Amino acid sequence: MRKKVWMEWSLPPALLPQITGLAEYVDDGDMDKLRGSTVISGIRRYYDGEFMDRVGPELVQIAKPGIGVDNIDLDAATSRGILVCNTPDAPSESTAEHAVALLMAVAKRVIVGDMQLRGAADIGREEMLGTELFGSSLGIVGFGRIGRRVAEMTALGIRMKVTIYDPLLPDDFDLPEGVSRTEDLDAVFAENQFVTLHTPLLPETRHLANERRLRLMKRGSYLINASRGGVLDEDALIRVLEEGHLAGAALDVFDPEPPLADNPLLRMRNVVITPHIASYTDAGMAAMQAGTVENIVNVLKGERPRWIANPEAWPGRTEPANA
Repeated sequence: MRKKVWMEWSLPPALLPQITGLAEYVDDGDMDKLRGSTVISGIRRYYDGEFMDRVGPELVQIAKPGIGVDNIDLDAATSRGILVCNTPDAPSESTAEHAVALLMAVAKRVIVGDMQLRGAADIGREEMLGTELFGSSLGIVGFGRIGRRVAEMTALGIRMKVTIYDPLLPDDFDLPEGVSRTEDLDAVFAENQFVTLHTPLLPETRHLANERRLRLMKRGSYLINASRGGVLDEDALIRVLEEGHLAGAALDVFDPEPPLADNPLLRMRNVVITPHIASYTDAGMAAMQAGTVENIVNVLKGERPRWIANPEAWPGRTEPANA
């Protein structure tokens, strides 16, 4: 029986031959064509055990472009021998750049300046008074690929004083010049003028930036989140912004996503928002597409993919290459 790759997004033509030479290719997300797929790939749909069973026993891999796999039930996939593969290297640079762009935009009042120049007469010059970044302090929560690049850009480029927190980081990890480390998560919030979140969404990191920690931040501080919306308690953020405790926030992610139309954050002029586009660049997309295809081709050929989010599931339902 010919293998099938079912996708909810389309690949560029240049990459298609790598898959079509090995399997039937479906890219319209048609649920009527789902059954019997060897590989499925989507971005926003939640893949739980029920959905996996709906595909059938032929399902070998769920291929996710990008880093986060919080829309996939990893335990359900692992128990069924289904590999979950992502592309953690692909969007790192673009996402780190976007986080720094958000930081600079909210600190420099870029959005209100743009609004004022385009005719928002109620914006006075005092509302456009920005915050200088040189010599100011930045706390980074999570020091994976993205957090490391943010640290390099801000410490070595802007010359901010950077403190990082990551309990999984080896003790002997070599930090860039101008970057220090703390084992105290609360201190990251309490001691820095800017805090940026770069941790995956896990049960233990949901609402990591909760109301208690937001209130630990100095009055006039800023929060940036380009990780996952659930890492931040949005209701708490709204309260501390409305009270004037924080000077501003910059967000690329929300919970739920997209944000509801009545979300107060959408109306706040001291909040910079973007619609989860941190990784959405020409280079970022090309790398995610190529990485996803590489993962799919590996499985179709019976080879171990380079990136498996649930490595304990290997080899699972994969047919060995020499079978």
